[in-house]
Amino acid sequence: MSKGINNNASGGAVYGLGLIGAAVYYISNATGFWMGVLGFLKAIVWPAFLVFQAFRHFAG
Repeated sequence: MSKGINNNASGGAVYGLGLIGAAVYYISNATGFWMGVLGFLKAIVWPAFLVFQAFRHFAG
């Protein structure tokens, strides 16, 4: 039997580091507790913001 299974976890590592970095950024710029909570929620979906801004930039 051939073991053709290839597990790559680099995408998860990039997302995890991005989550930590975005959480630190948003929470450090928060003006209150609820803005910090909102910042953490934004940090969870940071790839969506990245793709949206990239599409806006490339579309004109």
